[in-house]
Amino acid sequence: MAKKVKTSVVSKYDKGMLMNWYKDMLAIRRFEEKANSLYMQQKIRGFCHLYIGQEAVAIGVEYAIRKDDYVITAYRDHGNAMARGISMNQCMAELYGKSTGCSKGKGGSMHFFSREHNFLGGHGIVGGQIPLGAGVAFAQKYQDKDNLCVCLMGDGAVRQGALHEAFNMAMTWKLPVLYICENNKYAMGTSVERTSNVTEIWKLGLAYDMPSWAVDGMDVFEVYEQVSKAVQHIREGKGPVFLEINTYRYRGHSMSDPQKYRTREELEKYRGLDPIATLKIYLKEHNMATDEEFEVIESAIDTEVEECVKFAEASPYPTPDQLYTDVYVGDYPFIME
Repeated sequence: MAKKVKTSVVSKYDKGMLMNWYKDMLAIRRFEEKANSLYMQQKIRGFCHLYIGQEAVAIGVEYAIRKDDYVITAYRDHGNAMARGISMNQCMAELYGKSTGCSKGKGGSMHFFSREHNFLGGHGIVGGQIPLGAGVAFAQKYQDKDNLCVCLMGDGAVRQGALHEAFNMAMTWKLPVLYICENNKYAMGTSVERTSNVTEIWKLGLAYDMPSWAVDGMDVFEVYEQVSKAVQHIREGKGPVFLEINTYRYRGHSMSDPQKYRTREELEKYRGLDPIATLKIYLKEHNMATDEEFEVIESAIDTEVEECVKFAEASPYPTPDQLYTDVYVGDYPFIME
């Protein structure tokens, strides 16, 4: 049974926004479920890290920022890429390694990218995106823009020394960067409690006097409100913010993960906090949507998922000469002009 949303949010949002939240989260969920199935059929190869369970983070963040802001994340990137607006067709084609993918079939699951959507990856090196997030934010500040960079990481990445260097630099220069730890409780199969004495990850930011706090990542309302608060702080020129958004992945670290490190009881506990089911209950209880409306949305998403598979399967692989293109890029005018 999904949890109930706090009644204090009843009058704060219109139906249109909430239905969009539901639609976007469900689209990510259905896409990931299909990717899981296709991987089992060996139609998708290589590494594949699913975002199932964490959808409220991607959507809550996206609706709290602007399209001209930048987002950079780790290798569990499908949900964040779709939230940014990269189409299902491009995402699925990338998983298939096809030239119509968002990274031209060269990146695969871990390296989604879209200049058009200000989505800067998908990074396979654990924590590698943390200093890059500071660099992107520095570029915006240098050009006197009011854009910001959202840099997401997992709970395992906060153990990297680069985090401390980046946090120190970001606070010293008051860079417009929102650092978010998507704490899904396990770095691969190792719990936070086994890797650090500091289990409340948000407290790491306090060492740099960086505004930091924890957020319930299974509640899309909470994510949206707290990210909006952080974004306002950053746009006012006050420097970075660090949020620990507590969430949970319902599937393994990757497709090869046997998941023996957690109990069935723990998994069932978090399934009862499913952010998509919670939002659906809220919409129904407050007479904001009918079963018929949900059926229309769900049917449309199912159709879109099937169409994206057909698109990916019909698309061509990159030609051999593409091996030598996009290897080096001399400049990034979309960041520094």
